[in-house]
Amino acid sequence: MSEMLYLQTERNIKITSPVVTLGDVAQLSCSDGAVLARNQVRRVAHLPDDGYGRYVCSASTLVRLVTEAEEHVDVTHIGEPNFILTYEDPRQKNTWISWCKTILVGILTFIGTAFSIMTFHTDIGVRELFLDVYTRFLPQMTPGFSVLEISYSIGIGLGVVLYFNHFGRRKFTQDPTPLEVEMRVYEDDIDTTIIEQNDRSGKGKEAFHANPARDPADHSRS
Repeated sequence: MSEMLYLQTERNIKITSPVVTLGDVAQLSCSDGAVLARNQVRRVAHLPDDGYGRYVCSASTLVRLVTEAEEHVDVTHIGEPNFILTYEDPRQKNTWISWCKTILVGILTFIGTAFSIMTFHTDIGVRELFLDVYTRFLPQMTPGFSVLEISYSIGIGLGVVLYFNHFGRRKFTQDPTPLEVEMRVYEDDIDTTIIEQNDRSGKGKEAFHANPARDPADHSRS
């Protein structure tokens, strides 16, 4: 009787080691613990040590690798048919550089947002509107720093905080923030573009191969 091995892949998988096992790129499930453990460490690729980058991979190749090595195992794939294997260099992570980038992006975002708000208010004439409202209710000119400007400024700040659904690291609800949603959409678009370009050109990097050298899973069976 054949055992059933379920193999689930995500859209984008990050690795930091040139030796890639099946457990690194897929989530596995099987009722037979021996089959599960054997395939968790099954070597499916050996990338060049300095071959950092993105590799477009096919889940059908993973299924073929397992079925060729496991005669009595039926493989069922769940998830993305094509996915991206991102091979990153762990030595490139620098905390100071990351902080500098974060501070720079924060400054640019603050300046750009302030400029956009000011140009919007100038375009629609908020100053003239406040002046008109102020003179209608009070028989004097507005000093330019009245309760209208103060309450309006506080309202803008509160509105931005509530809209983005978080303040610092604290979230007001469990829903993802608009920024998280947009970043997820951006990442999905990037992954889709990379996969489609690879399919059209046929020149993408292929990480998996049919006969991984010195597979420890095969030695464990013998």
